[in-house]
Amino acid sequence: MGAKSGSTGGTGDADRHIGRRALIVGGTAAALGTAVLARDELARLWWRTPGVEKPREEGAVDYAGARWVAASDANWRRADRPDDFGIDMVIVHVTQGSFASAVKAFQDPGHQAATHYIVGQDGHVTQMIRELDVAYHAGNREYNERSVGIEHEGFVDRPKDFTDAMYAASARLTAGICARYEIPVDREHIIGHVEVPGTDHTDPGPHWDWDRYMKLVRRAATSGPSGSPSAGPSNGPSRSGV
Repeated sequence: MGAKSGSTGGTGDADRHIGRRALIVGGTAAALGTAVLARDELARLWWRTPGVEKPREEGAVDYAGARWVAASDANWRRADRPDDFGIDMVIVHVTQGSFASAVKAFQDPGHQAATHYIVGQDGHVTQMIRELDVAYHAGNREYNERSVGIEHEGFVDRPKDFTDAMYAASARLTAGICARYEIPVDREHIIGHVEVPGTDHTDPGPHWDWDRYMKLVRRAATSGPSGSPSAGPSNGPSRSGV
């Protein structure tokens, strides 16, 4: 979420629509054959065909130790990443509120936004959208499709909110994401919401210590398999108010 420098309408609706090319896939393919469609387009759209659905395991998480709490399906779009959209970026957000308020917002279908993860000040990690799906978090469709979004509990103007436990947990999470998708651990690929083109948000703000955070991510990336994905469903550790 994060503080805004101005007001804009929700972008979830525009992101959620299939789009003109997707709507004509069936008719065009039948009339002209698959040769008229790019292979990458077909790869992105195969699972939209009636009766075709990528297998899902309820409650499964992508990060070991994360707790699963589902976001409203109005705040994300089903996908098959990285097969349909490559993932090459992690975007850092700040909630501008409590952990519980962020969860509540992401479960509200009218919010039209959510991130894949929320990291609490105590270091607990909650996953609300699978990494293979597109979350409406960046305010930019292209960046939504190519990124994983991570919220951090707190306010951009309160440096005390960015605790040692939060930095450490988020760094391990980001390192695991980078390892899964071979994302370079650098500031071109790990960015703040404020750096997304066209955004009206300012998070994570001037008090987010990027030098410290990147050092922790690099350390976590070379220290072991803490960021390996979970093998199945997980409710993880409980949190009060969630």
